[in-house]
Amino acid sequence: MSNKKMILVAGPYRSGTGDDSNKIAANLQHMNQVALQVLQAGFLPMVGEWIALSLIETAGSTKIGDSVFTDIFHPVAIDLLANCDGVLRTGGASQGADQMVSLAKEMGKPVFTSVEQVRF
Repeated sequence: MSNKKMILVAGPYRSGTGDDSNKIAANLQHMNQVALQVLQAGFLPMVGEWIALSLIETAGSTKIGDSVFTDIFHPVAIDLLANCDGVLRTGGASQGADQMVSLAKEMGKPVFTSVEQVRF
């Protein structure tokens, strides 16, 4: 049974995109690439969008930022953070990712800014 430390990868999703779907997809792809590096470094990566976006779609969201989206998106990440061992902050400006960093610090969890820093 694996006992890998779980790392939340937090970065911009909508920030700086003007809600342009190609820019949002690029942001998610960046987080996915970082998550793969986390896995290759021996840790279990988690990206909040992996769970939140499926739930948002299933709940009937009709557009990014609508009430269904808002009710699920960040709350899922916050719940995931509570179950992670640390946060890896990546990418550019992001109010949501910065919120994850602040919450991680309040919870006494380590915050990393590169995969190379992830150590326990």
